[in-house]
Amino acid sequence: MRLACLALVTQARERINALTGLTPICPDAQGWFLQMATMRLPACDAAALKAQLWEPWRIETPIITWNGEPFVRVSVQGYNDQADVERLVETLAVLLDASR
Repeated sequence: MRLACLALVTQARERINALTGLTPICPDAQGWFLQMATMRLPACDAAALKAQLWEPWRIETPIITWNGEPFVRVSVQGYNDQADVERLVETLAVLLDASR
C-alpha cells in the first residue's frame, strides 16, 4: 500500500510541477514512507483557490501562502487512487488558467 501511495504522490508532484512550470522546492525524495509533497503555485489568491477546489469539486487539500508565495500540499493515503490525482491536476489546470 505504501508503494502505491508513493507512486501516486510522485506522479502528482511531477504533474503539478509540469503544470506550473515552477522550480520544485526540493529535489525528488526517495523512500517508501513518503506520502506527501508540497509544490509551488503561480501567484494566486490561496484562500480563493482552496475554496474553489472544495466547491464544487470537493477536493480538499491545503493551499497555503508562505513568504508571499502560494503552495499546494498533496497527501496520498490508502483510500486515494489514480482518479483522485487526475481530478486534482485537471482542476488545478482549469482554476490556475482562469486566475491568470
